[in-house]
Amino acid sequence: MDKCVVRKAIKDLKSDQVIGYELMFQEDDDSLYNGSETAVANTIAGFLMENTSKIFREKQTFMTFTPALLFRNTAKMLDKDKIIIQIEENLVIHPLAAVMIEKYRKEGYRFAINNFQFTPKYFSMLEQADYIRVNVEGCQAGREKESLENMIEMAHGFGKICIAENVDTKEDYDLSKALNVDYVEGRYVSEGMVTKMNKVEYLQGNLYQLIIEVTREEPDLVEIEQIVSRDAALTYSLLKLANSAYFASRRRTSSIHQALITVGLNQLKQWVYLLSFESSQEMTTGAEEVLKLSFLRANFASRLVTHLRPFPLSKSDAYMMGMFSCMEYIVDATLEEILQEIPIEQDIKTAMVEHTGKAGRLFELVLSYENADWKAIKEISKELDLSTGVLAQTYIDCVEEVNGIWDSLTDNIDAEEEEPQATQ
Repeated sequence: MDKCVVRKAIKDLKSDQVIGYELMFQEDDDSLYNGSETAVANTIAGFLMENTSKIFREKQTFMTFTPALLFRNTAKMLDKDKIIIQIEENLVIHPLAAVMIEKYRKEGYRFAINNFQFTPKYFSMLEQADYIRVNVEGCQAGREKESLENMIEMAHGFGKICIAENVDTKEDYDLSKALNVDYVEGRYVSEGMVTKMNKVEYLQGNLYQLIIEVTREEPDLVEIEQIVSRDAALTYSLLKLANSAYFASRRRTSSIHQALITVGLNQLKQWVYLLSFESSQEMTTGAEEVLKLSFLRANFASRLVTHLRPFPLSKSDAYMMGMFSCMEYIVDATLEEILQEIPIEQDIKTAMVEHTGKAGRLFELVLSYENADWKAIKEISKELDLSTGVLAQTYIDCVEEVNGIWDSLTDNIDAEEEEPQATQ
């Protein structure tokens, strides 16, 4: 797979829950879809065969199918309870598509129509669709807004779920609410919907110091132990984690030192950052998505560094850069203000604020990738001598890793205190 692949969160406006993700393949001058139908289908099918377990393990996944993907029964390799097949004009007007879609519908598969239009050809396919997708970009007023209102009202009348895409600003989000759409997708969904905490509240206390210490290139266990030991809440939480069923310890861990050894630095790093969220604000859906995004950025950046030797940042520096990059969505302060309070290398701060130098370009690449900015991805990856194949597979591997981290950490932190289970 030598093209980029990204997933974007889709949120239910009423329940405030993320219901799934759209899986997007590269679309630009070098788009995967510029090849022949057969070549495109072969590439995507091969990618799905290798990565299905990584992509479809949690919520629903929305994915656009070409005619060849539909007709070669690619959907059969996917869980019908997890996949929503998106169709575009090339399938809407295809003479054989209606028969195939009806066949899949009877087997339990669901469909969405991309960029739905008020035309007879789209109405002819409406009966088979569960969702319609509309673009709210540039529709704040006038005829465009009126047309969207009519379209969404009509779709609801037919019992269809409406998804607004390109919800990248608060104005787009407010418009989507006014239009009474059901789901929203775009940058604002994952970045801008968290109740921010006070800067002073975030920067004070031992958790902040602990985050800094565990993300150093060579963390000092003695220093970490001292930080934890002077905070009763941290001590309690760490011992609870170390004695949970997840670690299946034979003997109950009663000291901070032993707990740190039991948990290990990698798990500790993720746990500390998650705990900092939960201690500062209720874990809303918006906060959860931003936290997942920070984990994904951190893992993605640190893994890419291994393909960029020599490089001015170490893996741990790149991890820290990705992790702290989401703080401006969490803390009521600018990124510049937040970074002034953090004792990290100046190269990292410059990279995050100015996006200059190799480190800055890596940071820009990570941001461009999550936003599916195909032009920027192509330009920066060429500049850094990174193949899009490496980017795509690294990203998907990181998605799987973050899912695993999230499952294990939330299970441990939310669970009631348990007696350790003995290993066999």
